[in-house]
Amino acid sequence: MIHYKVNAPVAVEQFIDVLRRSTLGERRPIDDRECMEGMVNNSNLLVTAWDGDQLVGVARSMTDFHYACYLSDLAVDQDYQRQGIGKQLQILTQQQLGRHCKLILIAAPAANAYYGRIGYTQMPRCWVLDGEKTLKH
Repeated sequence: MIHYKVNAPVAVEQFIDVLRRSTLGERRPIDDRECMEGMVNNSNLLVTAWDGDQLVGVARSMTDFHYACYLSDLAVDQDYQRQGIGKQLQILTQQQLGRHCKLILIAAPAANAYYGRIGYTQMPRCWVLDGEKTLKH
């Protein structure tokens, strides 16, 4: 049986492991321990799914809880996918937020169609400045 927790402690090793098992690790700096620790320790909303003591899903967000919530990572172990865990992680994330708060994310390529099916609106105005780049003068 899957158990869900809000803001329960997660070790960086557990976080990296679930990212690997979900394929999201392919697009995250899982070999940079300092970065991964920062990702876990500085998120202010972490909803997790557990099968016993094994982390099988995570929704990691940064939010002000009232206007905007950036859902940075939504990962479910491939062996546990298609059971509603990812959707439940999003529902529980949204339940922590005020009624006007928008849930915002950038979809992984393979999951792009999924979000429209569950109620998200696709927005064409997202812009990204990579960490290695600097703003132009």
